[in-house]
Amino acid sequence: MTQRHEPLRADAQQNRNRILEVARDALLESSDASLNSIAKKAGVGPGTLYRHFPNREALVLAVYRHDVQQLLDYAPALLEAHPPLEALRLWFERLAHYVETKHGLSHVLHAATSEDLVGQSYGPIMGAVAVLLRAGEEDGTIRAGLVPDDVVLLMGFLWRIDPGPDQAARASRILDLAMAGLRP
Repeated sequence: MTQRHEPLRADAQQNRNRILEVARDALLESSDASLNSIAKKAGVGPGTLYRHFPNREALVLAVYRHDVQQLLDYAPALLEAHPPLEALRLWFERLAHYVETKHGLSHVLHAATSEDLVGQSYGPIMGAVAVLLRAGEEDGTIRAGLVPDDVVLLMGFLWRIDPGPDQAARASRILDLAMAGLRP
């Protein structure tokens, strides 16, 4: 049987979004952050938090899914504001930041669930990359026929750069090289 979910009232949706934002930051800071401390930082009572997220696992999964959705929504927004090649670069910079923060949450995600979260988000992420690549093909700034999986594999260097004072500069230099390889 399929459950029906009624749309949330505007104030309830604002509370939910605020809880998700606070929870992401709190869990990155400490994987042991309590749900009560998250509720307090979000400015809601524990009852409000538990109405949206009945347990820790539900909250951690919702944070993950919320962040993936923001990443997916970022691709078309970038295409509206930037040329496709620049949009692709900016999207990969955001993806690298996303992966970096998920490394910090990996033990929390692993402890919270056995679901194949990466598998659930892989297809939609490849879809976002395909949209960005197709826009670049259409305007002639990205070579035709690139496969999204290959491009993501190429960009995988972004989340393998050792943290340190020169991390951002190094990532930018290597991203310049990779982006040059995507041009026609």
